[in-house]
Amino acid sequence: MNRQDPKDRLEDDDEEMEEYDDMELLERLESLQEDMEDLGVTTLAEVIQRIKDLHRKLDEQA
Repeated sequence: MNRQDPKDRLEDDDEEMEEYDDMELLERLESLQEDMEDLGVTTLAEVIQRIKDLHRKLDEQA
């Protein structure tokens, strides 16, 4: 019988979870990139400024 050592199975599971986490992070970052391109911003500083500007605009309308 070729049974895998439980320790090896745990290591395999850890590797699979890490790969899944990496793929999920990649998908999130690619979505963020697309959103930033759609919004015409290229830096986090621009995103933060746009948020501040919109908060200010909405506060003034209230």
